[in-house]
Amino acid sequence: MTENFKPETQGQVLELVKWAADGGHALDVSGNLSKKSYGRATDAANGLSLAAFSGISLYEPEELVLAAGAGTPMYEIQAALDRKNQYLAFEPMDFGPLLGKNTDIGTVGGALACNLSGPRRIKFGAARDHLLGFNAVSGRGEVFKSGGRVVKNVTGFDLSKLMAGSMGTLAVLTDVTLKVLPAPERTRTILILNSDTSVAVKAMTAALQSPHEVSAAAHIPAGLSSRSDVGYVAGASNGVTAVRVEGPGPSTDVRCEKLRELLAEFGEIEELHSMNSANFWREVRDVKFLFDEHIAEKQVWRISVPPASGARVLNLIKRDLDVDAYFDWGGGLIWLALPAQEDAYHDVIRAALIEGGHATLIKAADSVRSNVPVFHPQPGPLAEITKRTKHAFDPHGIFNAGRMYEGI
Repeated sequence: MTENFKPETQGQVLELVKWAADGGHALDVSGNLSKKSYGRATDAANGLSLAAFSGISLYEPEELVLAAGAGTPMYEIQAALDRKNQYLAFEPMDFGPLLGKNTDIGTVGGALACNLSGPRRIKFGAARDHLLGFNAVSGRGEVFKSGGRVVKNVTGFDLSKLMAGSMGTLAVLTDVTLKVLPAPERTRTILILNSDTSVAVKAMTAALQSPHEVSAAAHIPAGLSSRSDVGYVAGASNGVTAVRVEGPGPSTDVRCEKLRELLAEFGEIEELHSMNSANFWREVRDVKFLFDEHIAEKQVWRISVPPASGARVLNLIKRDLDVDAYFDWGGGLIWLALPAQEDAYHDVIRAALIEGGHATLIKAADSVRSNVPVFHPQPGPLAEITKRTKHAFDPHGIFNAGRMYEGI
């Protein structure tokens, strides 16, 4: 019989895990199911919901530390941070709308389990770099913890970086501790209009290599920019390249002016302030530029490459496929949508990564995700390390079995 368990304490999680391990019962570990269709399709008979592990247990703004249950909705955490003029610098995206769910239902545990990182990754690092510590239950039926509640904590192994991005395959995180930062006083976004892809990459590279502390750089090609709710972007007749600067008011103004001078050779310059800037980067973060009337039927890929290779990789893919795509991370991240195909064109897309990188299938039907490598195939030695790590934490294979790689 299929059951969806909703433990309310770590002790109950421990009992459930021991029962599952003893009986060989697979568990589908989740928060609010906003990312249920991300990763390989699995068929676990039982669900383990962490929805009850909700709420902020500690928040010390002066120490830049926040602790919360893994099932705490991201909007609750953001609301608490807003009241103290602070934020999560890794800028996690909201997968809900892309995967056919409601907005604002993702949890902090889910964001960390998927290592979700938005446009600020190029400056502040990935989600895993902001996870200070956690409490968890392993597949061995043991309670364990890692890290602590201070920013500089070097005690023991850094398991936080191992858990972030593990998709719930290694352990059940019950609560987490995060590093938070003061929100920037001012935000400005420079727009370069009439830029094609090759020019855009050069412009983003110039901005990122400058001393002006750019916190995001993206390029929206012609044909996709009209999907924005921001007037300057939607009204652009060609592509739009965007560069963001943030910080104290006077510093931001000076850096913005210097960047305008630096980037003027690449095209006509416009500028977004405060609300328009925030809205634009939210659209970049949440993949709004891939949304059209057919998005429900399309498949979506997330391709990470060396920034200098981004334009070449996309050109190779476009040589064989009709796709919608845009760049984030200064050209190092390609978001790509294309008509559904049984094999999701994974051979064509991964063959384009001749200079390195990896491609992840973010959105596709269960039948496709059951048969196509969703995450980039690992070379033999790395695959063996992955298997050993899984066995060390979950020797009975009960947590999200097969969610990342077949048989693991």
